[in-house]
Amino acid sequence: MRALASNGEVIDVPAGAMIFRSGQSGDCMFGLLEGQVQLTWNEDSGHEDSGHEDIKAGDVFGAGALVTPDHRRYGNATAITDCKVLVMNREKFLFAVQESPMFAIELLGSIDQRLRQLKDSSRFV
Repeated sequence: MRALASNGEVIDVPAGAMIFRSGQSGDCMFGLLEGQVQLTWNEDSGHEDSGHEDIKAGDVFGAGALVTPDHRRYGNATAITDCKVLVMNREKFLFAVQESPMFAIELLGSIDQRLRQLKDSSRFV
């Protein structure tokens, strides 16, 4: 993912800062280069599908914004530690896939692994 950082904007996010909030429109995905981010959804709402996920360096999050028109964020993303985050819009993502097709395979692998971990954890109902 570091190799792709030249194709996207890298931002510094201080610990405690919100990267995005539930309900916000989204047009980019994020790759975590350094630090830790927590995704939360339906917190304090009493929904049975509430929960959280810890994102570690090397993971991507918010990728749904690249494939869904008029995308709205499903949950909140908060920096747990100081982070370096790669921001990629659809155009930059497509360029990265064209330049390095393995990026798409690695991205799918990362998402699949995260989904399996969520399914196997007690945090996922």
